[in-house]
Parts: sequence; C-alpha cells; structure tokens
Amino acid sequence: MDTAKLELAAQRCKDAEEALEAARADLRAEAVAALRSTDERGAQATVAHLTGWRRSYLRRLLRTGGERSA
Repeated sequence: MDTAKLELAAQRCKDAEEALEAARADLRAEAVAALRSTDERGAQATVAHLTGWRRSYLRRLLRTGGERSA
C-alpha cells in the first residue's frame, strides 16, 4: 500500500473542501450584498437565477445576513 499517495489525496481533498466552503461563504455574502443594495424589481429573481438557489433560501439568507446556518 502506498500511504504517501493516500496522504496526498486526503490532503488534496481536505484543501478542496475548505476552498469550496470559502467559495460558498463568498457567494452567500455577495448574494446578500446584492439584494440589500437595490430595490430593483426582480432583483431576487435575478440572484436566484444566477446562484441556482430558491427564493425562499434567499429570504432566509437575508434574515441571517448570509451566515451558514441559513
């Protein structure tokens, strides 16, 4: 068994998971900022379309300020 390759793969996976969570946090923050910065009609629909999130999820994000528990 090549444990060095296994260790490398495990580290790469951990790094990728951390990067993905950071990207998700950035996306949540940007979505909240975009929605709070405009009164434009259809803004929520636009953000939902761009992110692939449901509008109900966006409303929860707005209530929590984009925190992960949403």
